[in-house]
Amino acid sequence: MEKENKKQPHIDEELMMSLMVDGVRKEGIKEPSQDIEKVEEQRNAEDTHLRKNSVSKQKKQTKQSVETDYESIFFKKSDTNARDGKTVYIRPEFHEKLIRIIHIIGEDKITIYAYLDNLLDNHFDEFSQQITKSYNEKYKPI
Repeated sequence: MEKENKKQPHIDEELMMSLMVDGVRKEGIKEPSQDIEKVEEQRNAEDTHLRKNSVSKQKKQTKQSVETDYESIFFKKSDTNARDGKTVYIRPEFHEKLIRIIHIIGEDKITIYAYLDNLLDNHFDEFSQQITKSYNEKYKPI
C-alpha cells in the first residue's frame, strides 16, 4: 500500500534518449507546461528541506561554539588561591552540582575555587552597569 501512495515522478523516456544521443540544444529542453509546475514544486520542496538542514547545522555550530566559549571562560586557572579568599557557605546540592561539573566538563583540571572565581568574575563583568545603577539608586548617603 505504501508504494501505491507514493507518487513516482513522470520520466519522459523519449526525451531522455534524445538528450543522450543529441545532447542539449542551445534552445534548452522543451518541457510540457504541466511538468514544469511539478518540477518547480519539487525544487521548492528540496529548497525548503535544504534550508531546514542548514538551519539545524547552524544551530549545532552555534551550540558547539557556545560550549567552547563556556569552557574557555569558566574552566581556566585562577590568578589567586583559595587560601587568599574568604569562606562562603553554599547549599549542599549546589556543591554537588559544582563538583560534578568540574569533574566532567573541567576534567578535574581546576578547583571549585577557580570555577566559582571565574563564574563571579563573568557575572560582575556582564552585569556591572546594572549592579552599579541599582546600587546608586538604593544607596542614600546621610
